[in-house]
Amino acid sequence: MSAETPASPEVRKENRFKVWRQTRPFWAGLFTILASLPIAYLPYGDVRLGNITLAMATTAGAGALIIGVLLFTLGLTMWFQPVVRVFAGIAAIVLGLVSIPVSNFGGLVIGFLFALVGGGMSAAWAPAPPVEKTGDAEHDGEPAASEETAYDSDSEAETVLAAGVPEQREAYGPATDTTIDANGGRNSAG
Repeated sequence: MSAETPASPEVRKENRFKVWRQTRPFWAGLFTILASLPIAYLPYGDVRLGNITLAMATTAGAGALIIGVLLFTLGLTMWFQPVVRVFAGIAAIVLGLVSIPVSNFGGLVIGFLFALVGGGMSAAWAPAPPVEKTGDAEHDGEPAASEETAYDSDSEAETVLAAGVPEQREAYGPATDTTIDANGGRNSAG
């Protein structure tokens, strides 16, 4: 099977998860969901060593549970509503910061770091530009005759420069050489 052979429908079905994952901030959502687990669990969890029970219970256990549930919800929001990814990312960062004093130093710093990374990734993620279908398949990888011709770099440079230069406004009054003569020597800012 060469690189030019189109994929079969079975391969496309197997890659549906890959396509779904690439169209949203998947890893940001995963890190945010992973952040929610230590933040919500540690205030209620305990470790039993024989007859000794070690509990990390704090007086702010309800606050830690709320932060954990909100982070879990924001992670799912990043997956299923990628349009609000920036809001979800910033909210995850804020909740991660709030979890430091509320939830045992942000879930022993593990949840805090996951929330910061997941929120930052979500706020920074941008969808890929749509792939434009070209007529390359018609030419079997060979460039068309119009593509082989050299382009005029001077006209392209003029177009780029003309697009980047703003238009100059007409002067409405007489222009002077010094700023002292303008407006009676007063400087006006607005």
